[in-house]
Amino acid sequence: MTEREHILQQLQQIGDSIVAMFGRNCETCIHDLTDLHHSLIHVNGSVTGREIGAPATDLLVKLLKNAHDKPEDLHNYRTVSGDGRTLKSSTIFISDSSGNPIFAFCINFDTTEYFNASQALQQFLLHEPSESPADASETFSHSPSETIEALFQQAVLEIGKQPATMTTEEKTALVEILERNGALQFKGAVEQIALLAGVSKYTIYNYLKKIHARQAVNHL
Repeated sequence: MTEREHILQQLQQIGDSIVAMFGRNCETCIHDLTDLHHSLIHVNGSVTGREIGAPATDLLVKLLKNAHDKPEDLHNYRTVSGDGRTLKSSTIFISDSSGNPIFAFCINFDTTEYFNASQALQQFLLHEPSESPADASETFSHSPSETIEALFQQAVLEIGKQPATMTTEEKTALVEILERNGALQFKGAVEQIALLAGVSKYTIYNYLKKIHARQAVNHL
């Protein structure tokens, strides 16, 4: 068995153990850094819905491109799945005995159900009325996309569910809150909101059309 095969076998055992411990909301992946076009060589769990042979993620490519030596590990960062579920993720780079990065070991944990449960419990935990998160919070953004994401998360808190578990009516209400709070003033906002919500940009435009039609009727 080569060194590479030995490291891969150990990573697979670790990944399988993590998923066995944390259950169906957890996924572990191993990426082969020598073939970014088909980098996913092992996956346990179905949080992101990917299969063996999938390409490297945009974040993984950026980390490799910007690394001066070994890419920097990232722990407990927030990601969004294709259907709008919120995940906590970690990426750890694994090197061979010569110090060359050969694998990326990734953990993705779906926190959507926990978020929804915590929101449902808030009415029992709060003893006094408090300001809504949308009114009380402020994010010191470094780019328009950060501001859009902050407004999006505030709107999600107001609805009380993650987008992946929202009904069409709730997603429409989400977009209405975003428009009311000014998120759509930014260039590219519709595309980013669609990505965060796990829908197409055309669906967002349909929601807006429905919102504006309802608003027009209410003003008659």
